[in-house]
Amino acid sequence: MSFISFFINFQFYKHCFMAKFYPAITSRLQQFIEAQKIFFVATAPTNGRINLSPKGMDSFRVISPNRVLWLNVTGSGNETAAHLIENNRITIMFCSFEGAPNILRLYGIGKEIKPNDTKWNDVASLFPELPGARQIYDIEIESAQTSCGMSIPYYEYVGERNQLNDWAIEKGKEGIKAYWKEKNQTSIDGFPTNILSN
Repeated sequence: MSFISFFINFQFYKHCFMAKFYPAITSRLQQFIEAQKIFFVATAPTNGRINLSPKGMDSFRVISPNRVLWLNVTGSGNETAAHLIENNRITIMFCSFEGAPNILRLYGIGKEIKPNDTKWNDVASLFPELPGARQIYDIEIESAQTSCGMSIPYYEYVGERNQLNDWAIEKGKEGIKAYWKEKNQTSIDGFPTNILSN
């Protein structure tokens, strides 16, 4: 191996094995975020189960270096809402499955915007209209961290699943509200989500 090759490899691995913190989302990090098809959201109550959920669809927007929005659609659980009522901490992770390895975590504090809130129309207009939209989370980013993703395998994106949208369309708006009442009012630990309050 030549000295130049050794130096390039050394610089790559040194960068890869050293996690780096940022006070905000840089333009390079934003480009990485916008290229991903899936992300992961983690929240936790002070006492109770940690929730970690994969998210897809076209449901994430970087608004500024320290602010992002995430549009959440109706599902079987509503853990994030319950946890943010208690302590508002949230972590979002993006992971590269193509190209150079990279893991990006966004640490922040989140607040919920519901369809009946006055801010809803302004923020909802930034996303495609998705059936079953339940809330939008407005997240203030306190820090971002990149780290190595060299152990993550390659995966090829082949398309979106339509089952959840089809289910929500079949339910209709009133059916979705009935589902919220039946399934989404408490977390799995019994904490309230306030899904039905204005």
